[in-house]
Amino acid sequence: MLDINFIRENPKKVKEACEKKNVKIDVDRVLALDKGKRELMTEMEALKAEQNKISRGGKDNNVLITQAKEIKGKIKSMAPELEKIETELKNLLLQLPNIPFEDVPVGKDDSGNIVLRKVGHTPKFLFHKPKDYMELGKVLDLIDTERAAKVSGSRFGYIKNELPLLEFALINLVMDTVKKEGFVPVIPPVMVKDQMARGTGYFEATDEKEAYYFPEDKMYLVGTSEQSLVAMHTDEILNEKDLPLRYVAFSTCFRREAGSYGKDTKGILRVHQFDKLEMVVFSKPEDSGDEHKLLLSVEEKLMKALGLPYQVINICTGDLGRPAARKYDIEAWLPSEKKYRETHSTSNCTDFQARRLNIRYRDKSGKVNFVHTLNGTAFAIGRILIMIMENYQQKDGSIKVPKVLQKYCGFKVIK
Repeated sequence: MLDINFIRENPKKVKEACEKKNVKIDVDRVLALDKGKRELMTEMEALKAEQNKISRGGKDNNVLITQAKEIKGKIKSMAPELEKIETELKNLLLQLPNIPFEDVPVGKDDSGNIVLRKVGHTPKFLFHKPKDYMELGKVLDLIDTERAAKVSGSRFGYIKNELPLLEFALINLVMDTVKKEGFVPVIPPVMVKDQMARGTGYFEATDEKEAYYFPEDKMYLVGTSEQSLVAMHTDEILNEKDLPLRYVAFSTCFRREAGSYGKDTKGILRVHQFDKLEMVVFSKPEDSGDEHKLLLSVEEKLMKALGLPYQVINICTGDLGRPAARKYDIEAWLPSEKKYRETHSTSNCTDFQARRLNIRYRDKSGKVNFVHTLNGTAFAIGRILIMIMENYQQKDGSIKVPKVLQKYCGFKVIK
């Protein structure tokens, strides 16, 4: 959510942000509603002041008592109009996107994204044709989507034998890596209240269709633990000395994949249920740029530790999403498709989410300000398992385990 004062003072900038992010919102309507609300509230306050003045001076004066009642009735008649204006204004304010930083590349969609760097070398297999991860998973009895489809439907899978142990190894690798940077480990709730889910700012776009909702309980299953982690400090005033607050959460996440019809329908690349390690930071505004660099550096450190070839992408305005002011993606090399596929993202959401959830901090002078919130993927487990399987496959059909994981899982090869 944007500060209404900022919108009043920078309407052109807000309109440009909407255009850059492909969000169609009538900013002039927002300003007109805001003006109407303020005028109506001023009029109502003036009437209340007059009513109070009359009430104090005319307790025994029938004429004044009648005037006071008339004013009270007028105020009451204006209340529905004020409520109507406030409701429409709030709905429009919630749909406005965050303002991209000035140096974010401008583009209409993902074709405008910029590759910042490529790291590592794509594997050169000495055998004729490398297998895709589903072939490997079937032969080595690691993945079973057929039985999962029987039990749960499409886009589910059983992860078996050594693969769950690799998952636990990845979790331990992340925890050992991020604790050196002061991240607090968390296992968060995977169900969140309606207002908390909306607080992160994704549901005004298509993300609501992605979410599993329980209307009886008015609760959502999380699509990422960012939703429950960011909401954790809702309506709190944090101490400046405690910032930045850094968290890393492990949770199962759930998505309908409503917008992915026909994409990655087989296997476990795009599924309804997946495990994920997510980092979230609460920082002072002046520190959020450095915290964003830290998140990206942690993601790259983890990828380098696994020895997976990857590229870092600077996301353009049209692919940025509503809450983010800046976002980077990491894409790992997938040999079977001969291209890079997304495994990580990290975003600086400035005070956009904090305003929606009322998360603030008190500085040394006693002034209360909104924090900045940032998020970053540590590992989306299923996708990383896929990348390991394909990039580390051997000629005999086995899969070599990255050296950094061997101490956690207790084996060097899957065969």
